[in-house]
This record gives sequence, C-alpha cells and structure tokens, in this order.
Amino acid sequence: MQALPPFQRVVTGHDSEGQAVVTLAGPTPNNFPLKAVPGTLFYEVWNSSISPALLDNGADPTDKPLQLSPGALGSVIRVVDIPPDSVQNQVSAEDAAAAFAEIGQAHAGTGKADSRHKLMHRTETLDYGIVTEGEVWLVLDGEEVHLKRGDIVVQRGTNHAWSNRTEAMARMVFILLDGRYAPELKEMLR
Repeated sequence: MQALPPFQRVVTGHDSEGQAVVTLAGPTPNNFPLKAVPGTLFYEVWNSSISPALLDNGADPTDKPLQLSPGALGSVIRVVDIPPDSVQNQVSAEDAAAAFAEIGQAHAGTGKADSRHKLMHRTETLDYGIVTEGEVWLVLDGEEVHLKRGDIVVQRGTNHAWSNRTEAMARMVFILLDGRYAPELKEMLR
C-alpha cells in the first residue's frame, strides 16, 4: 500500500500593522495514525471552538488530542487517509470500538455484526467530505454511493462509513460543523 503524497498547510494572520501575512506554513504538525485501523491517518488542519470563529493571531488550535467531532459551536477541518477494505475488514468488532475511543468518541461507533461496514458511525455534525485521492464508497444504512476524486458529500448526522474497495489508499478532506438534530429526528434516533 503506497503512502499518499504530502500536502502543505498555510495559515494566515496579521502583523502588528494589520497587514496580511503567513503565520504558519508547512506540513500539519498534529497527525494521528489510528492504531486500531492500520493505514488510517488523521491530519488535523485547523479547528475553531466558537461560532462565529474568532479571527486572531492565536496559537495553533490543533495542538491537542484528536477529537472526532468539534466542540459545541465549533468546527474542524481535517484530511483523512483511508486504507483499502482489505485492511479495514481485518478489524475486529473490538478494534472498531477501540478506533472510535482512540479518536475521542467511543459512543459514535454504531457497527454491529449485521452492519454494512464494521466502521459505521454517527455524529451530531454537519460534515462536508471531499474525495481528493482514490475512490471510496459512502455506506449508509440501506444504500451506497461510489465516489471518485472531486466528488463531495454533505453528511447530515447520518449513520455511515467510508469503504475503500480498491487496493490503493484514498484521501478525503472533511469539514465538520457542530450540529443539532431537528426534534423529529432526535426522537426517531433514540
């Protein structure tokens, strides 16, 4: 399995005279390989903890343990490298549960013995997912969608998984926004 090419993160800010400047540039410093699912790598690009986001020259907010979802009123942008299912399918039910615990949300994992994918999960977030390398299948409770480079998914708090049915690594960019289920959905999802 060949690693995907590196990418650069560029963060802007303002100098003491209010002029736009680059404050950080280079690879993402906070990357998290999942021990429970070999080959899966989370690159934390940036996050915010409030909305509207505070626009300042503050420190890098990714310098903390990995958390799958943003905090209340927060946002996250990350890149995730997704290994082939030939690797993901080796994961036991215990490893799948451990993967979600490893990314700070043990309760997000919904995979069961009869699930369509071992890494099914649900978060109360609005997620924008963009395929940038390879191919993946969006797996939902009753259907699947084949996605290729450039395809975009708007994932609205649904139960889902990302399946890579090729033997090459895939990469997606995710932007996650804190969300709240509509009252009628919240009742159905209990």
